[in-house]
Parts: sequence; C-alpha cells; structure tokens
Amino acid sequence: MQTAELTISDRGSDLDRDMVYAFLSQETAWAQRMPRETFERAIAGSLCFGGYLDGKQIAFARVITDQATFAYLCDVFVLPAYRGNGYASALMKHIFASPSVAGLRRIVLVTTDAHHVYAPHGFTALANPERYMELHRPDVYKTV
Repeated sequence: MQTAELTISDRGSDLDRDMVYAFLSQETAWAQRMPRETFERAIAGSLCFGGYLDGKQIAFARVITDQATFAYLCDVFVLPAYRGNGYASALMKHIFASPSVAGLRRIVLVTTDAHHVYAPHGFTALANPERYMELHRPDVYKTV
C-alpha cells in the first residue's frame, strides 16, 4: 500500500498546538484533563516533533532531554485515521537521528501497549528495574 510521505519538523511554529492539546487532554489516559497552561509549559521545555501530510499535522512526539546524556520520550501519537502506515516508525527514526538525541547515552519511555512500535528502534524492557524509582501523581491534573 502506497502512503503519502510524512514530513517531520521540530520547529515549534509548525505545531498545531490546538490539535495536539485536544488529542492529549481528551484522548490519552496519561494527559487527560491536563490544563492548557501545563501543556504549554511542557511544550516550551521540550523538543517537540510534528509529523505532517500535505501540511496537516497527523503525528506528534515530545522529548524531554538535557541534550547531552539523557532523554525521556513521551506524548507520542499518530491520529487514529493515519495509523498502520508506518508514520510512527518514520517519526521515531527522525527523532533518533536528530543531533539533539543521536548521541544520548540513555533514552527511556513508558508505554502501556505500544511496545511493538518502539522495539524495532532498540527499546527493551528495563535491564535493572530495581534501580528505577518514581514519584507518580496520577490525579495531579484534578487539583490544578
């Protein structure tokens, strides 16, 4: 099946922030009810990548990083109507080839059900999960 070529940009001015915010805050479990101000701060403090078909944004990913040693990949999505066409893989390849990400020692992510998307790009289960800790506040957006 032939699909249109995905154009990927890391320019913040290219982002369709309204679409990204609507999708994250309404369609994902991890960012439901996120206040718009929180979303804007997250975008401002991260490397953001948008995937576009004919100028319309259909994919997004955010990388929180020091751009030297470590990154956390998050908020990755392809709009449902465009899934199954290899766009998530193209987005991952672009991100990992980016100069801000390519030389990092460790990149982590959390996923409930998309392991198949990330495994081809080298992601595996934690080698030493006993070393990792978290402070998780799942209801934080309810109190903001």
